[in-house]
Amino acid sequence: MRVIDHVIVGHSGGGAGRRSDVFDPNSGAVQAQVALGTAADLERAVAAAQAAQPGWAATNPQRRARVMFRFKELVEANMDALAHLLSSEHGKVIADAKGDIQRGLEVIEFACGIPHALKGEYTQGAGPGIDVYSMRMPLGIGAGITPFNFPAMIPMWMFGVAIACGNAFLLKPSERDPSVPVRLAELMLEAGAPEGILQVVQGDKEMVDAILDHPAISAVSFVGSSDIAHYVYRRGVEAGKRVQAMGGAKNHGIVMPDADLDQVVADLSGAAFGSAGERCMALPVVVPVGDKTADALREKLIPTIEALRVGVSTDAEAQYGPMVNAAHKARVEGWIQTGVDEGAELVVDGRGFQLQGHEQGFFIGPSLFDRVTPAMKSYQEEIFGPVLQIVRAPDFETALRLPSEHQYGNGVAIFTRNGHAAREFAARVNVGMVGINVPIPVPVAYHSFGGWKRSAFGDVNQHGMEGVRFWTKVKTVTQRWPDGGVGDAANAFVIPTMG
Repeated sequence: MRVIDHVIVGHSGGGAGRRSDVFDPNSGAVQAQVALGTAADLERAVAAAQAAQPGWAATNPQRRARVMFRFKELVEANMDALAHLLSSEHGKVIADAKGDIQRGLEVIEFACGIPHALKGEYTQGAGPGIDVYSMRMPLGIGAGITPFNFPAMIPMWMFGVAIACGNAFLLKPSERDPSVPVRLAELMLEAGAPEGILQVVQGDKEMVDAILDHPAISAVSFVGSSDIAHYVYRRGVEAGKRVQAMGGAKNHGIVMPDADLDQVVADLSGAAFGSAGERCMALPVVVPVGDKTADALREKLIPTIEALRVGVSTDAEAQYGPMVNAAHKARVEGWIQTGVDEGAELVVDGRGFQLQGHEQGFFIGPSLFDRVTPAMKSYQEEIFGPVLQIVRAPDFETALRLPSEHQYGNGVAIFTRNGHAAREFAARVNVGMVGINVPIPVPVAYHSFGGWKRSAFGDVNQHGMEGVRFWTKVKTVTQRWPDGGVGDAANAFVIPTMG
């Protein structure tokens, strides 16, 4: 049985420690095992990072950027192999896997411009003969704890900026699909990063807690469910770390009466069901304004959803593939039953779907609910599967309140031809990322990603200049160069004023 191990400088292998199964979602079979690391494994990784980081921080930003350029080229050269490896463990179709990698590479492209992003500020003549300037300095060692749903993109969102800023980085990927992060670390080494600058530590809660408690790790970035995000944030902050912890979501798509329904249906089919709905920026709730809009939208949605092709991850014609594992499939099916029990109308039922020749695979067909209400638990919580819920709103104000009052505040979209309605909605909605006729409003790499409310814990978003701020600390220097001598001894103990 193939064992997926750590990428730790000087590490000799997983030995006879604990292991976790890695499944092939298409067949349901175990295809590998991943070594589950211990605090001792983390200690070895931290020691290697401590040895490497000072020299890396002293490397000028231009040379660090060249490593990022080379890493980008290597990932692009290995795109097909990485996409197939990703699909084989996650289950998303190859096109989605390539998108996962490409969106991560866009942050690497941003990191290639780190010399400009790290420029500080300078004031000449802040006082008599006094100049003031600031420098952005690396924190030292950062860590990332990443989820199963984007095993390439989210690690690159984190380590790309962190390493470019001069930090060493320890990556703890999901044990469900751990192979692509290992390969990325190997490519970073091949690109010219020193040994110890990017290392992968495999594991479960034991490794997570070790990361959160380790005094040499200065900052932690996390993406996962909201309950665990809150736990990571609280424990990390209590240990004196800087923490950004991105949680769950329940993104809404508001459909105004003037919207182009054909375009809305096309957008929803991808945003709600793409990657089997296993995306924190999926659009699992659609809010048509007015019953006439709702009835027309439902009529168009049903045949489109029923025509979606579910297939193995290597099927080029498939819209989406299997769920990541049996436990997650059962969880999603449980939420579908909860919706039925709560009184929502199950218009399309994806349970019981089987793919011929892959009957043991973790497949679920697409599901559609209508007449879902805000009081239902299935509306309040994140399902994270190929399930779309229709929540009808009588007017614009009700539609605006639904995402604004929801516990999650990650993303939201509005579909309309009315510029005033769109502008009003964007200004007033209590959600961190807004799309106007854009169903999945993930910002480009030189902006930043982050939600509100229980979708994010911490004050700084991911990537873009927010990422640079998160992975650096500011040092401010106030300097004066006297004309000669040591100056007036009487004034040596006086704090200079700016007057």
